[in-house]
Amino acid sequence: MLYRTIEHNTPIAPSELIITAEGKIYHLNLHPNDIADDIIVVGDQNRVKQISQHFDSIELRVENREFITHTGIYNGKRLTVLSTGIGCDNIDIVINELDALVNIDFNLKITKKEHRQLNIIRLGTSGSLQASIPVDSFVVSEYGLGFDGLAGFYDGVFEKDELLLKESFDKQINWGPEINPPYFAKGSNELIQKFKEGMHKGITATANGFYGPQGRSLRLAAKIPNLNEQLNEFNHHGLKITNFEMETSALYALSGMLGHNACTVCAIIANRFKGEYSKDYKLTVDKLIQIVLTRLTA
Repeated sequence: MLYRTIEHNTPIAPSELIITAEGKIYHLNLHPNDIADDIIVVGDQNRVKQISQHFDSIELRVENREFITHTGIYNGKRLTVLSTGIGCDNIDIVINELDALVNIDFNLKITKKEHRQLNIIRLGTSGSLQASIPVDSFVVSEYGLGFDGLAGFYDGVFEKDELLLKESFDKQINWGPEINPPYFAKGSNELIQKFKEGMHKGITATANGFYGPQGRSLRLAAKIPNLNEQLNEFNHHGLKITNFEMETSALYALSGMLGHNACTVCAIIANRFKGEYSKDYKLTVDKLIQIVLTRLTA
């Protein structure tokens, strides 16, 4: 999505930009100086320590609700790792507040004149939607396919390739009008190039739930019972839907609109078409952590 923001030349109301008495942003409980330009976001709070244990030094540890933040030095570079919890609703909080930390003057409550760009890398776990993408492999997301509806609440501008993908999706997928309209948002090509070696590439479908929205049925019938089969068969000039998770579309859409670089890399811990699950997904995640840290600081 195209960079598209509003500039605040008069103070933002306290009800809209909530800053604590300590001068920190409300949900993340962070001060503007607490974050680096390169930020690794994870869903699992325990994964923050799993990553920061590799840092040469840690200068900051902050916890508030599901949001845990560690900032430190790895290979001579300042990095931040932050847990978002599960879902696009939390991504909405995290990306807006990270942007506020670097692009809004907390004293004057107005937009800063110089835009500061962040590199935001989601390191997650995911289920494969292609039989050819095996368990314990890695996927880098060229696009996020959003079923979450979040982007529709913002006055964003989709780019031509994103609109063409949406057009192809509408032609190929039997999508009911009562379900959130899907959208496509692309990641940062710069970051994708940095991480793509040895990884599968494609479209990551982002659901707003784990069961019905991802085609699972326990005691409730799914509205689209053959959803995964349809997603598996989608093809836009060779570009396929590779995997299913719960954050990427919102991450890409909001980061794009706010002028930040974003990229998702996921460890595949399940294959939905082979019915397989990783025998030791933590080991796979450990390998991905080492790859991301090495390539991010090279």
